[in-house]
Amino acid sequence: RDIVRVGREVFSERGYERATTTEIAQRLGISEATVFTYFRGKRELCVRVISDWYDEIIAAIEQGLPKQRTIRAQLEFIVHTHLRLFLVHGTGMCALVLSEGRSKGPSELGDAVLPLQRRYTAPLMDLLARGQASGEIRADVHLRLLRPLVFGPMEHILWEAVATQRTIDIDATAAALTELLWSAVRAPSAELAALRAMRRELRLALERAQAR
Repeated sequence: RDIVRVGREVFSERGYERATTTEIAQRLGISEATVFTYFRGKRELCVRVISDWYDEIIAAIEQGLPKQRTIRAQLEFIVHTHLRLFLVHGTGMCALVLSEGRSKGPSELGDAVLPLQRRYTAPLMDLLARGQASGEIRADVHLRLLRPLVFGPMEHILWEAVATQRTIDIDATAAALTELLWSAVRAPSAELAALRAMRRELRLALERAQAR
């Protein structure tokens, strides 16, 4: 636990490339060999640090999500929790996950972190699936497209926080972003759906007429 705790500190401050197991050992007052007793190397330790961090965020989401009564409220809770916990410990872990953690190089963290990211996005995917089943979220768009629609804007906001070191108003940002996302993912009203269906039928009829 101590190695993972100090590893989080060092990776947050240095990033993956500049962090060393030597510094982690020095901060703990132990030998580097002791670090290797528990972890085969820096890569394995960093994956464990990211995995534990994801687990903390997932636990917070899963604990609070049932308390939100509507699909929209649950979406806002996920957005707010995501932004808050990514920034609550500073931008170091945020930068680690968004940059080094997403590297696609064969010797980098990309392949190891990808399964963690799938597990991390599972609560949102479950929410979207439940929303589609209840008719509250549009069913004409595949879940694979809805996922980046939600996470993409959040990552841009986090990247800006990392790059500028500027403090953002998490409550206001989460509320505004949720309003924007909800307008995109919510199911259309019956009247609007009928108008869209009529528009599609008219377009097909015009195309058939032109083809003659």
